[in-house]
Amino acid sequence: MKDLKELQVFEPTYNYIDNGKEHGLLSKFEPGIQTLPAGWQVAPMFRPLPVDIVYEKDVAVTMRDGVTIYADVFRPTGSEKVPVIIAWSPYGKSGGTAPRTTGLFNMLGMDNSQFSGLAKFEGPDPAYWCAQDYAICNPDARGVAHSEGDIHMIGTQEGRDGHDLIEWLAMQDWSNGKVGMSGTSYLAFSQWFIAAEQPPHLAAINPNEGLSDAYRDLSMYGGMPDLWFTKRLQVNHVNADTDKVKREDVYEEALRYPLADNPVWKDKIAGFDKITVPAYVVASYSNTLHTQGTFRAWRRMKSENKWLRIHNSQEWPDYYDEVNTEDRRRFFDYYLKGVNNGWEQTPRVRYAVLDMEGGDMLNQPANQFPPQDVKYTKYFLNGNTRTLTPAAPLQEVTVVYDTQAGPGKASFITRFDRKTVMVGYPKVHLWVEADGADDMDLFVLVQKLDVHGNHLQQFLVPNQGAMMQDLTDNGGSVLKYKGSNGRLRVSARHLDEKLSTDIIPAHSFDRVEKLKAGEVAEVEIDMLPIGLVFYPGEQLRMVISSKNELGAIMPGTPGYVPENKGKHIIYTGGTHASYLQLPVKPV
Repeated sequence: MKDLKELQVFEPTYNYIDNGKEHGLLSKFEPGIQTLPAGWQVAPMFRPLPVDIVYEKDVAVTMRDGVTIYADVFRPTGSEKVPVIIAWSPYGKSGGTAPRTTGLFNMLGMDNSQFSGLAKFEGPDPAYWCAQDYAICNPDARGVAHSEGDIHMIGTQEGRDGHDLIEWLAMQDWSNGKVGMSGTSYLAFSQWFIAAEQPPHLAAINPNEGLSDAYRDLSMYGGMPDLWFTKRLQVNHVNADTDKVKREDVYEEALRYPLADNPVWKDKIAGFDKITVPAYVVASYSNTLHTQGTFRAWRRMKSENKWLRIHNSQEWPDYYDEVNTEDRRRFFDYYLKGVNNGWEQTPRVRYAVLDMEGGDMLNQPANQFPPQDVKYTKYFLNGNTRTLTPAAPLQEVTVVYDTQAGPGKASFITRFDRKTVMVGYPKVHLWVEADGADDMDLFVLVQKLDVHGNHLQQFLVPNQGAMMQDLTDNGGSVLKYKGSNGRLRVSARHLDEKLSTDIIPAHSFDRVEKLKAGEVAEVEIDMLPIGLVFYPGEQLRMVISSKNELGAIMPGTPGYVPENKGKHIIYTGGTHASYLQLPVKPV
């Protein structure tokens, strides 16, 4: 096998348009130091600064291999040494004022006037943090904008670069030597890789909703080459010197290397056993891009001091919420300033229970996730009645649907006669056969239905208007919660013996096992974790489908087109008793 450098694919970067607009009002390369006075506004739509802020622009930082990257540093005035929080991503260090950011927030119903415009997209706002005596560092990662070197997308190179930036920041004369990291999405999953490098001065991390395995969470979810969002991410790989700087093309790598045991993909799995720094992790049940990776990292990281909060919103409204920001500050005050504020008494887990009818329960305390008293309960598929039953049917019955004709799916329902709460990890255990094909792309969705059988859904963003309704009916799955989902290509069904448990199946994705004619295959599908309450008379519907019922992750991104043909046969009862396993919590 070739080594990593020989296998990675690099292409010329996209052009960095340095016009002070496309990538933000402060995107032009202008090294220097100035003081932004209290009341200053970067533009009328943004909030005025509450305090004076020292703005160090385009500061050169040299990496261990001699490559220079550039960072913006915002810090309080005065002589007191302060900690610094890094927002690491390829999105541009001045992206808070870019039209793509302000337009996105407007679409979601988030008021741009709550921000100073100095924040990196998805990162902490310097206006707030400098007023609390913190510095904020917004770097342009390797190869982005005016930074040197080739762009690497997710992996150990970003980890090493983040390590070097942390150690440089800790040595500055204004720094107290304590460095933290915070942010959502890319700014979250970069933290896993940087923390795994164990920089000595990294004192705490705060990943909010971020994948932790680029193969399983991003490009090849369920063993399927779902690459549109990968391509969308790569649009951010821009540089002012397109003749010299190249970008890693993960889209092309996924086409060339479809199996997870390739060195390219191994480099893009976070080193969980090396993450030992204190961590405040924020997750949701609903983020179809980030939920799986966030919970995986939470489970497997080795930090002795780690906290998990599970919310009921979308990552951006949750991250910038005032109460949540104050909560985050308590965490950083404790670890970056040594403030004895009682943070260590915070419950290690605060989880949500959704009812999808306006009565969600938040901040439910526990020592672990799932809570200790959860009992994993099997609900068996009954092909005769199309129900889910507590006992396996004695008679074997198959359910068949045509993947090329409507409805192309089969569902099973159970009705609850008493209040039932579920918190934890569902999974699906199926016996399946392909008729007219040697493979199957399976999609599973667990929905909540009201007493009348209506599918309950829940918006995750403030805007719930007509346009948002249109965008989320058949797509925009991170903006509206429709239930727990999972997927698997049946030829990728082999389980990783070291990582799989009876609760959470983990697939190796290192082989292709096509189906023979007439072969009945046993498959396990991991589902996104849930926190759901069902009241008497309400129902749970499990849908097995030949297509992704949720649609694409975000508006403007095409959905994955399955490679199905022929008919899918689902076995139930008898010697092939398929079931849905659910985490039931005593009430």
